[in-house]
Amino acid sequence: MRAALTWRDRAEQCIYDLAFKPDGTQLIIAAGNRLLVYDTSDGTLIQPLKGHKDTVYCVAYAKDGKRFASGSADKSVIIWTSKLEGILKYTHNDSIQCVSYNPLTHQLASCSSGDFGLWSPEQKSVSKHKTSSRITCCSWTNDGQYLALGMFNGIVSIRNKNGDEKVKIERPGGSSSPVWSICWNPSRDERNDILAVADWGQKLSFYHLSGKQIGKDRVLNFDPCCISYFTKGEYLLLGGSDRQVSLFTRDGVRLGTVGEQSSWVWTCKVKPDSNYVAVGCQDGTISFYQLIFSTVHGLYKDRYAYRDNMTDVIVQHLITEQKVRIKGRELVKKIAIYKNRLAIQMPEKILIYELYTDDSADMYYRVKEKIIKKFECNLLVVCSGHIILCQEKRLQCLSFSGVKEREWLMESLIRYIKVIGGPPGREGLLVGLKNGQILKIFVDNALAIVLLKQATAVRCLDMSASRSKLAVVDENDTCLVYDIHTKELLFQEPNANSVAWNTQCEDMLCFSGGGYLNIKASNFPVHQQKLQGFVVGYNGSKIFCLHVFSMSAVEVPQSAPMYQYLERKMFKEAYQIACLGVTDADWRELAMEALEGLEFETAKKDRKKHGENNQELFLADVYAYQGKFHEAARLYKRSGHESLALEMYSDLRMFEHAKEFLGSGDPKDTKMLIKKQADWAKDINEPKAAVEMYLSAGEHMKAIEISGSHGWVDMLIEIARKLDKAEREPLAKCAFYFKQLDNPGYAAETYMKVGDLKALVQLHVETHRWEEAFALSERHPEFKDEVYVPYAQWLAESDRFEEAQKAFHKAGRQGEAVRVLEQLTHNAVLESRFNDAAYYYWMLSMQCLDIAQENEGQQTEMLQKFHHFQHLAEVYHVYHFIQRYTEEPFSFHLPETLFNISRFLLHSLTKETPLGISKVNTLLALAKQSKALGAYKLARHAYDKLQGLQIPDRFQKSVELGSLTIRSKPFHDSEELVPLCYRCSTNNPLLNNLGNVCINCRQPFVFSASSYEVLHLVEFYLEDGITDEEAVALIDLEAPRVSKRENKWQEMMTDNVQSLKLDDSTDIIEDDDPFTAKLSFEQGGSEFVPVVVSRAVLRAMSRRDVLVKRWPRPLRWQYYRSLLPDASITMCPSCFQMFHTEDYELLILQHNCCPFCRRRIDESNQ
Repeated sequence: MRAALTWRDRAEQCIYDLAFKPDGTQLIIAAGNRLLVYDTSDGTLIQPLKGHKDTVYCVAYAKDGKRFASGSADKSVIIWTSKLEGILKYTHNDSIQCVSYNPLTHQLASCSSGDFGLWSPEQKSVSKHKTSSRITCCSWTNDGQYLALGMFNGIVSIRNKNGDEKVKIERPGGSSSPVWSICWNPSRDERNDILAVADWGQKLSFYHLSGKQIGKDRVLNFDPCCISYFTKGEYLLLGGSDRQVSLFTRDGVRLGTVGEQSSWVWTCKVKPDSNYVAVGCQDGTISFYQLIFSTVHGLYKDRYAYRDNMTDVIVQHLITEQKVRIKGRELVKKIAIYKNRLAIQMPEKILIYELYTDDSADMYYRVKEKIIKKFECNLLVVCSGHIILCQEKRLQCLSFSGVKEREWLMESLIRYIKVIGGPPGREGLLVGLKNGQILKIFVDNALAIVLLKQATAVRCLDMSASRSKLAVVDENDTCLVYDIHTKELLFQEPNANSVAWNTQCEDMLCFSGGGYLNIKASNFPVHQQKLQGFVVGYNGSKIFCLHVFSMSAVEVPQSAPMYQYLERKMFKEAYQIACLGVTDADWRELAMEALEGLEFETAKKDRKKHGENNQELFLADVYAYQGKFHEAARLYKRSGHESLALEMYSDLRMFEHAKEFLGSGDPKDTKMLIKKQADWAKDINEPKAAVEMYLSAGEHMKAIEISGSHGWVDMLIEIARKLDKAEREPLAKCAFYFKQLDNPGYAAETYMKVGDLKALVQLHVETHRWEEAFALSERHPEFKDEVYVPYAQWLAESDRFEEAQKAFHKAGRQGEAVRVLEQLTHNAVLESRFNDAAYYYWMLSMQCLDIAQENEGQQTEMLQKFHHFQHLAEVYHVYHFIQRYTEEPFSFHLPETLFNISRFLLHSLTKETPLGISKVNTLLALAKQSKALGAYKLARHAYDKLQGLQIPDRFQKSVELGSLTIRSKPFHDSEELVPLCYRCSTNNPLLNNLGNVCINCRQPFVFSASSYEVLHLVEFYLEDGITDEEAVALIDLEAPRVSKRENKWQEMMTDNVQSLKLDDSTDIIEDDDPFTAKLSFEQGGSEFVPVVVSRAVLRAMSRRDVLVKRWPRPLRWQYYRSLLPDASITMCPSCFQMFHTEDYELLILQHNCCPFCRRRIDESNQ
């Protein structure tokens, strides 16, 4: 392990704490009374944050990355958002010592000198708990259930989420050993929660959640100021008075130094899910390091040993996939493995292990020797009785007792070393140097043998099994292969990073590089396949590959090199390759090729490999290949393989000879012979004879295929009617050909015979025989989807979209019905058919309402779409009139109607303008009608708005002329045009910033769907507890109204005079209508106050004054009260649009339907 400094910065104040954003992109530093936010990628200071008035001691980030908190000596805690904005501040009675976020609930624990607080966003309050001592540190468990508090008096208190103490750990040092830093192991693999505790008694300890200590205290020899785990809990970081950050295992074994500093280290943390470490010091230095963990491993044949968790060694058997772990208590620096030996170098010693037994599958190792001595080396190699240490140019050979027996000094740096085997105590080593020299060294010989020298430095070496060839990978990524005896370069290949010879085949090697595995046999071209990593071994058909830290055995079929040898008729070499591992088909191919090449020995071996040892059978095959068919047949019969003779004669179309070998009339053989004869008849273009033979052999499928391919419908009918209904596959094939040959009637008869109703339905659908399909679906409702969905698709393809939409709807395919409608709507808008677009949007909204009724899971989404589509339907409905006015030469509407429509549309387009709607057309219509009706102020405003828009050329002159002439008119609007709110009697401006609502009471206006005048209707709502049915029943009661204001005559008698007097002294006007009292509201409020009525008010209402929009569930009904009962209003019972009765009746006469939803009106209803 080594640490590389990535970046460094210097603040003016001490760095007491730091925290990473969970995604690792930002680093928050507590420096003085400020927070510094850094970009972790390059150390750029993003922003300093000011909010505290005194030194910031602590900072912590929530796991969800949405907020972080900081605590200061000014006794306050500030919550910040991830956008670096302070959103909340609360205080304690003393300075804040530490803060920590719960990893699951995001509850914040903030600790001061005398208490600790728990804050969560849901509670909006801080619950505080007193403590007996100053809290110095805190940490939550992984599941967020418990909070550990480290105290200045040496006690660790474990609390639950409510702050109650559950466990109390009293450290032996007491108040003389303050607990300065604690941290729970974040590993998800640990079955128990483990707490790491570092105190100023210079000890590191570990505890279970129960308070039980794990192992003994670890002596540190410095005062620890900070402790933190890596994300997966495999390592610990500790920093403090020793002015450096140290890396420990999770068990507390020191592994090395991350970075030495010039002052105390107060804080150090690991960047989430990475090997980067941030360090903060007393002098304000901020350092950011990358930890680089090198791979420490060793390989010998099928055993691979590698370092795990820095202190353990795992030995893996690459063939059996068995693994064994050798646990250690010290840092593993080097590993070497050879046969039954394993050497592990640690900082102060080398351990030599051996296997318990000589069994090749044994995985149990025991310590053989210990060399208690510190060694510095680059490479380590172990042999049967020695270890070899490599240090730059020097090689040293030591016995297992640690005595140096031999030493070699090379001319250049040693780049590669490998044991290539040999007798025990006399093993050979292959050594590659930087200057290109390659040497062979024997451990019992002081002289090194130079095998060859090349011009480029060596990166990787391997020697073939017979020691006759040498493969080298140089620094230019070139694989070079030499003949060791002649020193001749045999061939070279580019793009190599490692190379290995096959231990079982002399002429095969493999090399990796550029994401590919390359296999080369002899001088043939390289065979490539994709593979990531480095090749480190090649044994038979297995290639051992190291990718990052993982070693795997890849099974590679040797077919490609085998066929390369076969192409050159090199049968013996091909046989050797096949022995490494090929498929059965490859073995057969090799045998046949060897026979054809008259290489009988190889062919014989192949057959033996394939499990065939009968000599007569082998000779019969040879006779057959030589054309001696009768001799071959006799040998087949003698060896008990008459079936092979039968097969041979059948293949040769010698059917008369074949019949001699039918044996005892085996029906299978007879059928096979007839089938082959039929095949032959088919091949010689005698299809009718072939059909008859196939039928006699019971091969109905083949007979049907021939009849179908030749279009013989009569033959197919005959076959189909003879077949039993249980023979479904042949009958289905007959039906297939009937359909293909355009005979759907016979296909239907066949499907009925089989009873395959589904196929029958599909037949009717495919042939567009819809009436038969509908009749079948009526009798069998389960096929409704199979009929109506294709029918709808067919209608859509025939441009009958509205019918298609209804068919989809009937089939229950609401999604498809909605999609067809959406496409129809989009097309209508693009083609400027805005009236159609309005109608389709209304239909879409009702479809969404149907889906909301049927599917509760989609209810919220569908209701949102319902309201959106209703709005769009209304907008396109009114824009249709604007578009006709601007595009067509004659106007079909009164100026007042166009004026109202333009205003309504502008008020409806406050947020966004839907596709196809032109603000220019709308403003132009408004400007012209306003000018014509005397609303000059509004006209001037409309012309001013038009100046800021892109106006088409055909309107340019008209707009410019209108803008000039309007300036000659008075700057006011005609009072007759001003709309009135029927709830509060307020005159509203013609252009309303709030949209189509009253500016005073915020009551939404109800418009006529024809003239778009404001109707004298007020919407009211029911009190809680009143159902729609009850409300309608109460309204229908029609309670009689008694007038409380009556003119009363009084008779008086005075002085014999009789007189009558009208009593108007008590001019009290009591409200005879309880609803009008409900119309009052609080003046000046910005919120809309709806009219809510009780049962009494409903009972007092007259049925003719109330209009009810009876929406289907889940929508509530809407109620409207007419304030001018004498003015009649009609509501469409389908779309619930309101009209003046006279307008509605006129529109019905013109269109015979509702102009909005196009509901047909029967003559009886008109």
